[in-house]
Amino acid sequence: MKKEIIIALLILVFSLHAKAREEKIFFNLKFGFIKGGEAELIISDTIFNNKKALHYYLKGRTTGLTDKLFEVNDIYETTVDAETRLPLKSIRNIKEGKYRWYNETIYYHDIDSINSQKSGWRDAPENLVDIISVFFYFIHHHLLDDLEPGSRVTLPTFHADKIDDVSVKYLGDRRIETDFGKIDCYVLTPSVDKGKLLNRSDGLKFFISKKTKMPVLLEFDMRIGSLKAEIQKYEVDGKTQAAR
Repeated sequence: MKKEIIIALLILVFSLHAKAREEKIFFNLKFGFIKGGEAELIISDTIFNNKKALHYYLKGRTTGLTDKLFEVNDIYETTVDAETRLPLKSIRNIKEGKYRWYNETIYYHDIDSINSQKSGWRDAPENLVDIISVFFYFIHHHLLDDLEPGSRVTLPTFHADKIDDVSVKYLGDRRIETDFGKIDCYVLTPSVDKGKLLNRSDGLKFFISKKTKMPVLLEFDMRIGSLKAEIQKYEVDGKTQAAR
């Protein structure tokens, strides 16, 4: 599985709004009825530099035939300030075929700087987020409340040792059918590099529950066909939340 799909799956789970000591969300990645991968997100309370914080742990991997073809096993970790949702530390641990990448980054928002294990110290824009925390920040600061269909928000984002702007467009609302029943959702699409797999740069759609702010579905418009990431299970403090 190419990294564009895993990154897109990451962006899907970013919009979860943590409310408990520990939450876990499990997703299946499907081409039609064929399962091609899965992801697990764990959100837990923690302490960082003697301050309350949240820890996000996301693992995405391929399965079955897709794993034999692409062999993806990616882990992303980010610790954020409990109040601001700005990142304090992030880890990117990538295994895709023979490709390997590991990097740790510390964020110093008081002096608008970061220290990357790969590239060292550098200046950073104000309120810099990373590829994990971008949608948590988006939801936590209620940026959706002021958006009209067709409008967008752009945030400076750190990913793969680079700082770029991530622009998120709000498409409107839609009710969808899931294993958890019918859910009214916000529909968002980010502007991303379409790479070799997507038909266009806005070929991703994210469906986020209006009630819980929990991601429930991701749709990919790909050159080889349609792909979906569907919520499979949701746990709060070790208890599985009931499906429909």
